[in-house]
This record gives sequence, structure tokens and C-alpha cells, in this order.
Amino acid sequence: MEPFYLLVAVVILALIFDFINGFHDSSNAIATVISTRVMTPKMGIAMAAMMNLIGAFSGTAVAKTVGAGLVAAQAVTQATIIAALIAAIIWNLITWYSGLPSSSSHALLAGLVGAGIATGGYQVLIWSGLKKILIALFLSPLIGFLCGWLVMAALLWVFHRSTPSRVTGISQKLQIVSASYMAFSHGSNDSQKSMGIITAALVSFYSLTEFHVPVWVIVSCAFAMAAGTAFGGWRIIRTLGLKITALKPIHGFAAEISAASVIEAASHIGVPISTTHTISAAIMGVGSTRRLSAVKWGIGINIVSAWILTLPASALMAWVICILLKQIL
Repeated sequence: MEPFYLLVAVVILALIFDFINGFHDSSNAIATVISTRVMTPKMGIAMAAMMNLIGAFSGTAVAKTVGAGLVAAQAVTQATIIAALIAAIIWNLITWYSGLPSSSSHALLAGLVGAGIATGGYQVLIWSGLKKILIALFLSPLIGFLCGWLVMAALLWVFHRSTPSRVTGISQKLQIVSASYMAFSHGSNDSQKSMGIITAALVSFYSLTEFHVPVWVIVSCAFAMAAGTAFGGWRIIRTLGLKITALKPIHGFAAEISAASVIEAASHIGVPISTTHTISAAIMGVGSTRRLSAVKWGIGINIVSAWILTLPASALMAWVICILLKQIL
């Protein structure tokens, strides 16, 4: 049996990752509602933290996919999980400092793959699960973009005879609802990834035959993410809310309701997707209904570049860290 302190290290690192995920991705829920001035920053962050917390208790389907659907359970060691978490934390801090809304999900899942390969080779990967997750990770931004465009186009048709002041008044109220929904969906999908990681560590340490997420794990991850969200990731909030395209309340509502619906659908079927990618793409889809030039595609290209770089960078870091840990432990 591996030393107990390694299991403790996994739990601590997973909660740190959850906390960082919270402030790194708080922009997903509140960037648009703050940039449109429907909520003040303090109100937006308080709302997002509360809804993140509630969303985290909505299920564990994603946790099971993350913890048992990527790497064969018999090949997972505490060093494997520690390496994946350290790599994901480092990448999140790098992209947060740069103000790039990269994916915490991509970083963690790629880290698991890289660390898994370092532990037992390519044969330990569960290719069916990996394929399912990769398809979802790449399709979710496309679906988010399309939904954002369609919802915004529908709203323009519905309100085409209304005065601007009436549209703004109605959409300001609607955006409070959509921002809350977005924060709830972020909590429901993203917090479960750390739940899955901790549970995988418990399964490995105690040689359990059943993958079941304990209540204390759910509660710990829920509060860790909510606490992180309460601190807010202002660098990324500015990128999402101000730099991609000019947003009014109706645009914010369309982007949030579209992204949140995609994320909730994925959570219910147990697929971990990138909440960051989905809301970023939805904002671009909404902005493109005005005209293509309304979206600052240069910023979009930088974001996409960070997305693409996240997978190999996190996997490589986790692989290196895992190799080093195997030498030390």
C-alpha cells in the first residue's frame, strides 16, 4: 500500500486546483453580466459563488467519467494523480496571469493522460472514454458558437419592432437569470472534475471495486470552487467581457443561456467539457450576428491558440512530473 500522506497530498492538491479553477473560470459566468453593467463586480461574484456552490451538488456523472473513464484504475497511483494536478495547476496559473481564458478541463484531463502514460504506457489509456471526451471537448465550442448565433438571431427577430430602451430593460432582467444559470452549470460540470480525481485516489489507495463519490468529497469540492469564484479572475473577466466583442444586455443573455444549456446537457450525460471554451464561443457567435467584423477575431485566435496548446503542454508537464515523482517516491 502507498503511504497515506500521498493520499492526503492528492486531496489537498485537488482542492487547490478546484479553488484555482473557481477564480480562473469565474469569468465564465459573470464576465458578460459585469461588462453590460447589469451587475456590479461584487454582486456578480457573490451570485456566481453561490450558484457554483449549488451547482456542485447537482450530480456526479462527470466525476465518474473523469475518475474512471480515462486511465485504467489498476494503473492509477497517487503519483499519477499528483502529477496531473500539479501540471493542471501550473498551466491554470500561467494562463490566468496572461489573461487567456484557457480550459481548466483540458489541462486536468490532458494531465491525467500524460501522467497515465508515464505510469504504465499507452496501453493503460481507455481509448473509448478518451475518444468520447475529446469529441465533446472539441464539439462543445462549435455547438456553443452555433447556439449563440441562433439564440441571438431569434431574439433580434422577436424584438425587431421594440424600442432600444424596452429591449434593454427586458434583457437586463433576463441576464440576471442567464448569468445565474451559467454559474450553476459551471459548478455542476467543473467541480465534478476534482471530485472524480479525489475519488480515483481513494479507489486506488483502498483498492475499492466500486467508483462512488463520497459526500465529504462533494461538499469539499463544492466549497473550494465557490471560494475560488468569490475571489474572481479579473484578468480573464476583462478578456471575455470586453475584448472579444461589444456586449449589451441582450447579447449577454443570449451568450449565457446558450453556453449554460450546452454545459448542462453535457453534465447530465456525464461528459466533462470546457465551460471556458463554450462561453467564449457563444460570445463570438452572438457578436457575429451583427457582422463578422464586430468580433475581434485576433483576440479569438489568441484564445484558440491557448486552447490548442493546453493539451500537449499539460500532458507533457504531467508526464515529466510523474517521471520525477517515480524517482523520488
